[in-house]
Amino acid sequence: MREETGTLKWTLTRARSAQWFALAVKPRFEKSVAQALAMKGYDTFLPLYKKHYRYGARSKDSEFPLFPGYVCCRFDVQSRLPILTTPGVIQVLGAGSLPIPLSDAEVISLRTAMRAQFPVEPYPFVDTGQRVRIKGGALAGVEGIVIACKQSLRLVLSISLLQRSVLLEIDRRLVCLEDISGSRDGRPWSAPGLTSLDALQGD
Repeated sequence: MREETGTLKWTLTRARSAQWFALAVKPRFEKSVAQALAMKGYDTFLPLYKKHYRYGARSKDSEFPLFPGYVCCRFDVQSRLPILTTPGVIQVLGAGSLPIPLSDAEVISLRTAMRAQFPVEPYPFVDTGQRVRIKGGALAGVEGIVIACKQSLRLVLSISLLQRSVLLEIDRRLVCLEDISGSRDGRPWSAPGLTSLDALQGD
């Protein structure tokens, strides 16, 4: 009983101190690393997207990592040896030898979008613009940067430490947005009588 209590305390402590980190992995090792870490009991995140190929009369859908060469993993940085000894793992991303955690909000937003099964695709890194949060529906809580809003809403989700972004496109009528940036293209802005989306639509 005492041993079980000690194990439970250790597990809870580990969970409280765990953070999301990006792991640099060998080329084409993303899936095997994610699977190996999951088998060790770690929470991993490897976002994938589908690409359609046509070979004459035949066609095929293949899955590829949205961030080639990287796997996201949640762990206690003080106990990272089991992570580093996983085959295919090169290092934990950071500044020199100091690991730097990923933004929880960025990881949660991207995981939510992937779980909702909305189509996403790689996109050049974006870190300036009107930042918004989706307030309802399957994507509630997702934060990103609006780059266009006509019939569809084009929202960019980024992992800043990786300098990588993905593009999410959804029907603008399905979401209610909250402006959380207070800026447009890095500058304060306001548009009396207009919602944030209306202002963007006029661009």
